[in-house]
Amino acid sequence: MNNVSLTSMSLITGMALLTGCGHIYKQPEASAIAAVEASQTQTLVNIKDVFDTTSENIPTVTAVGYAVTSTQPGRNEAQKRLMAIRSARMAAMRDLAEQIHGLRVDSSTTVIDLIVQNDTFRGMVNGTIRGARTVRINPTGSDTYEVVLEIDRETIGYLLKTARTSA
Repeated sequence: MNNVSLTSMSLITGMALLTGCGHIYKQPEASAIAAVEASQTQTLVNIKDVFDTTSENIPTVTAVGYAVTSTQPGRNEAQKRLMAIRSARMAAMRDLAEQIHGLRVDSSTTVIDLIVQNDTFRGMVNGTIRGARTVRINPTGSDTYEVVLEIDRETIGYLLKTARTSA
């Protein structure tokens, strides 16, 4: 492995660690949250810079979304099928946003007398997805649709640049 590959792997590992979850026992201060968000933004900028400078072929990012036909609103089966395809596409878009922009995880644990009383987790994704290409739309089973989307390396760089300038 060359130095660029090692740098890429360390930055991606660092991003994975930053998006990990932890237990929060009290409400963090706004300045602490801002510092964490700034650190995560800088990590994304560093990853984008590695994408821009590496000579290796970085593959496209692929996401898959699923939706069940029978739970969709609609007057007939054709409408339900179209709504399932749309829902599966949106689930795949959310997955792309998680991969590109990261997933913010908030957690809260309440402990009384050394016994966990309440343990909650909340995940939030916020990002713009443009240029996603539909690879395939397949029925999987009798009641489910699968949508596969992908984004190429250049588009990911553009999205990260846009996120950096709007932050």
